[in-house]
Amino acid sequence: MSNRVLRFEIQVPDPEAAIVFYSQTFGWEFTKFPGPLDYWFIKTGSEETAGIDGGLLKSMDGAARTVNSIEVPSIDTYLASAVENGATIVVPKMSMPGMGYLAYILDPFGIILGVSQVDTSA
Repeated sequence: MSNRVLRFEIQVPDPEAAIVFYSQTFGWEFTKFPGPLDYWFIKTGSEETAGIDGGLLKSMDGAARTVNSIEVPSIDTYLASAVENGATIVVPKMSMPGMGYLAYILDPFGIILGVSQVDTSA
């Protein structure tokens, strides 16, 4: 496991307007995730092209931001390590049914990062 950036996430006050903008500007495709949150997967290009895909959701505090999510083999281990190294957990570990676990941290420099563990039994 290389702890690579798994995806980017766009958080905005108006997801529907963002979908129109990014679809019309870059040709990105949006698919609604059937979970507890209004969340859309973003396909930014073909599998054969280098790059990552992303996600879109309504920001919880009304701010607009981009968050990078990092895939780790054990979310609990990496959350503990992040806190030990000066981060704060801003959204605790939550289950994304059929996909895995996700949490958000605020690093010591003020950057929000997602920490994600794949686990289809979540």
